[in-house]
Amino acid sequence: MASTSISHSGSSSKWSAQENKAFERALAVYDQDTSDRWAIGGRTPEEVKRHYDILVEDINTLRYVLCVSDLTTMVDIVE
Repeated sequence: MASTSISHSGSSSKWSAQENKAFERALAVYDQDTSDRWAIGGRTPEEVKRHYDILVEDINTLRYVLCVSDLTTMVDIVE
């Protein structure tokens, strides 16, 4: 995975491939209520939480786009 440049709401931060892998591992291993979930070496818990919030925002946007795309396809089929 290449490094990720995130620019949402005026914040900008680069995450290396290793940091993203550690982030993914923490999400998979730690329950959402576990403080260790936000412990990624070299990042503050606030940075990790923000990275997570951006991920959730991106997923929700993709879901919306896919839903609208499916609805458009359904309308095209009906017409």
